[in-house]
Amino acid sequence: MKIDPRDFRVREGDRVNLGKWPTKVKPVYKSKQQYRKLLREHVAQLSALQQLLYASNSYAILLVFQAMDAAGKDGAIKHVMSGINPQGCQVFSFKHPSATELQHDFLWRTTRDLPERGRIGIFNRSYYEEVLITRVHPEILRSEGLPDALHEEKTVWRDRYRSISNLESHLFGNGTRIIKIFLHISKEEQRKRFLERIDEPEKNWKFSTADIEERKFWKDYMQAYEQCLGATSTSKAPWYVVPADDKENARLIVSQIVLETLGGLKMSYPKVSEERRHELRRIRARLAE
Repeated sequence: MKIDPRDFRVREGDRVNLGKWPTKVKPVYKSKQQYRKLLREHVAQLSALQQLLYASNSYAILLVFQAMDAAGKDGAIKHVMSGINPQGCQVFSFKHPSATELQHDFLWRTTRDLPERGRIGIFNRSYYEEVLITRVHPEILRSEGLPDALHEEKTVWRDRYRSISNLESHLFGNGTRIIKIFLHISKEEQRKRFLERIDEPEKNWKFSTADIEERKFWKDYMQAYEQCLGATSTSKAPWYVVPADDKENARLIVSQIVLETLGGLKMSYPKVSEERRHELRRIRARLAE
């Protein structure tokens, strides 16, 4: 199987039914050895493109990861971005908002951490939590101190989708390219991974009783994701639904999506003027004495 990111992209305006999107596809690798080889190649290409991104200093990349628990967000970030220069890449994880963050609009806390030009920013969860977990648990919305008029079920999610899309359109117009990854895991695969976290002592720290409680809302989460993906996948900031039951395959798909996005920017190293070339030759001559 050759990876074509378009196979996983949610087209603008599509109605999403996650039941029809696979959680597992035929792997692009034939063995673990080949997987490691392919990933090394992807990582090397990403490293070269990240240096070019930094040198050209015209674009920023925002990589957004959303998924159900145990879908492999941390592993994908760790393995795919393992060769990136730490000076040009930052990862931010967003959990429950603080008291200070709750005093601002729902986009405020993540907007502060947007990447600068020349850099890659990674959001492990993001502002999308405000139309996902908050939709599944409306009591969270009521705790945010909003006026009663803004709690209207018929309009609150539509308005938040619009706010998100407007933000992403604004970022695109100012040089930030946004790649949004939904790691699509099956409920059965999640169950297996939870059992591994319990059975393997070195993974016990990853397990939380809250994870089990959230499984009760699986159907609600799938509906929230379907609405979110359909409403906010645009040509400027597309969503990719990546099958996540096979962790290794998911990492290769994610890395290929990032590679194609970076490669499509047609970046180049800054050109040196003739005057600057003369200056460099003079400096070289002095150093050679």
